[in-house]
Amino acid sequence: MTRRIATAPFIVNGRSYHPPSQPLVVLCIDGGDPTYLESARGAGKMPYLRELVSRGFSCTARACLPSFTNINNAAIVTGAPPAVTGISGNYFLDPETNEEVMMNSSSFLRCETILAAASRAGRRVAVVTAKEKLRDLLCKDLEGLSLSAESGIVSNSGDFPLPKGSFMPVADIYSAEASLFVLRAGVQLLESDAVDFCYLTTTDFIQHCYPPEAKEALELYSAMDREIGRLLRSGVVMGVTADHGMNPKTGSDGEPKVLFLEELLRPSLGSSARVICTITDPYTVHHASLGSAVMVYLKDKAGIPSVADHIRSLDGIETVLTGEDAARELDLPADRIGDLVVFAQKDFVIGKDRDYHDLSALKGPLRSHGGRAEQIVPFIVSRPLRGTYAETIRELRNYDIFDVCCSGLIPRVSPHEHEGRGDAMKE
Repeated sequence: MTRRIATAPFIVNGRSYHPPSQPLVVLCIDGGDPTYLESARGAGKMPYLRELVSRGFSCTARACLPSFTNINNAAIVTGAPPAVTGISGNYFLDPETNEEVMMNSSSFLRCETILAAASRAGRRVAVVTAKEKLRDLLCKDLEGLSLSAESGIVSNSGDFPLPKGSFMPVADIYSAEASLFVLRAGVQLLESDAVDFCYLTTTDFIQHCYPPEAKEALELYSAMDREIGRLLRSGVVMGVTADHGMNPKTGSDGEPKVLFLEELLRPSLGSSARVICTITDPYTVHHASLGSAVMVYLKDKAGIPSVADHIRSLDGIETVLTGEDAARELDLPADRIGDLVVFAQKDFVIGKDRDYHDLSALKGPLRSHGGRAEQIVPFIVSRPLRGTYAETIRELRNYDIFDVCCSGLIPRVSPHEHEGRGDAMKE
């Protein structure tokens, strides 16, 4: 027997959420640049997503900058910008210890999550991640179930009865299977009525390795589409977005276009300039810790303007902001960013020095993210927007997805709104 689904509203970070009376699923496709969806749909690989788009609402939205995984996943699950979450990237220089650390722990998160608030309001919440690095960060104060493709069942603090069968860790995080684990686990939990409020977030290994038209990318998106179809047939309210886009970062010779910024600054500044590659995480096969945004810390604060001007003069640099300007313009936490925030042009990445980055570990030509060129992401929901919501909504951000799914959609048209509607929804 299907259990009753709680619909009590709750408030998180100044927003009021009114969850639907159906199960809700938000899917974040890591590295899910809109061009991957366009290529897969154009190749006829995503009929269920095509049906979702035709029956609901679809557009593009902006991700947070720098366009990295942790900063955007934290924003999505809190419905708030980085200035509120306190998460400024994957990696930062801790001002209290002067050490470079990963921002993986929920102890770095400065605000409440939608997931924790939903669990207190009576929803049965699950978080399924591909990367273990995200699980703790996203599950702050959660009374629910959390899994990662790397670790299997990690936490069942909600004490939910689980479906038969086990969630085994995937053999290799550097595979398409890591992302498919996330969707399949979500489907299994929803179909078994174990949970009714899910956040699913995949990994971008395939997007880092292959362009949208590649066979490997098309196969992944086709397989993801089958799981999306299973979710839609079960009558869920669904939202799909991404944490960032993805672009090639190579020249015509296929070699990475890298600015080793700390190395370039060393002749004039010595050790007084420190470059932090905020993309850094344990998954170096993806990107060799090379992204299109870095933080620069300077011992001599009086030299900030002249160093900024020098960096702006370098080929491959798009934007250089002071920490103060970046905090204001990009809504970043002022105490967790550098004296300078530097963004590369679309086809460049920025590193520290040649010895810091192991380019030999890459699986193919470098593809990465972090800059403005990777800020545009898909934003798709399974129902049309309410008229009043559509009239008043500001420019959409990826972290608006839970708000739209909970408060911005028209009610369902029938108890089984997706069953038998269009060829894509038929078995």
